[in-house]
Formats: sequence, C-alpha cells, structure tokens
Amino acid sequence: MAQRDVIQVLTHDHREVEEMFDELSEATDPDARRRIVNDITIELVRHSVAEEMYLYPAVRELVPGGDELADKEISEHAEVERILKELERADPAHDSFGTLVRRLIDDVSAHVREEEGEMFPRLADNAGSEELLALGKQVESAKRTAPTRPHPSAPDRPPLNKLLAPGTGLIDRVRDHLTGRGRD
Repeated sequence: MAQRDVIQVLTHDHREVEEMFDELSEATDPDARRRIVNDITIELVRHSVAEEMYLYPAVRELVPGGDELADKEISEHAEVERILKELERADPAHDSFGTLVRRLIDDVSAHVREEEGEMFPRLADNAGSEELLALGKQVESAKRTAPTRPHPSAPDRPPLNKLLAPGTGLIDRVRDHLTGRGRD
C-alpha cells in the first residue's frame, strides 16, 4: 500500500468511526451496543492521541492562527474523552447510555466537519507534500502504541503526551487482552 499523508490517514479514520456510529445506531442488544462502543472508544482514543502528538503541533507551527485552532480541537477532544469515560461506566440497557451515545455522535460529527472543512484544507495550503507524508507516518505509528481507553486527565500536549502515551497504551492493551475487549 502506498504511504498516505496525514489528511488521508485521519479522514480514513473518520469514515471508519462514522461506519461504527451507523452500526451502533442500528444495534438494540445491550451486549452488541457495549462491544461497538468499546470499538469506537479504542479508535477515537488512538486517533485523538495521535492527533495531539503530531497533527496539532504541526498545525501550531505551519498554519496561521494554528494555536487557536489546535486549542479548540484539543478542547473538543477533552469533552469527547469525558463522554467516553461516562460510557465506559454506563449500562448499555439504560436510557442514559443512549443519551450519552447521541452526545458522542453529535460531538464527534461536529469535530470531524470542522477538521475536514477548516483544519485539513488550511494545513494542506501551508505544508508541503513531504511534510504531510511524514506526519501521516508519525500518526500511523503513534496509533499503534497509543492508549485504547479514555484517560481524561492525561497530558494532551508535547512533550508529556509523547512520553506517557506509549506506556499508558501498553497498559491499556494488556488490560484489553486480558478482558477480550476489542477482539471482535
């Protein structure tokens, strides 16, 4: 497979999460809903951590007004992570689970529209193709070692996130292996 640039990698992630949201919207069985939410959580956390490690620092450096744009996106990640933490504890058979799912879908959908409609075009206008390819490689690499569970109080900016995320990710993947989470 040809190497993808950061915009291609992250847009692909967005489509995968949208497909999982569709699957979740159709699911009625509580066990299926829990499994799908676990899969969504794994993907969103890995995606967010990788963006915070590499995409947002690049946006800050390369895009005029990038600090404000990155800060807004990081703030949105924090809210999504809080919702994911609530979903982790929620009973999929209870009405509150559905309410949390709706909030998650709405927040993530708005975030995706903003990234794809504003951030990605601005980054593409201000970064060279080699920079975008290098960022794509970094994001894909970060996703392989990133945490798979929400950690709302974890650092979301370099250098601490780059130092702590791989260790937290290892612990999460061991927990996932032991519990069978994310295997479906």
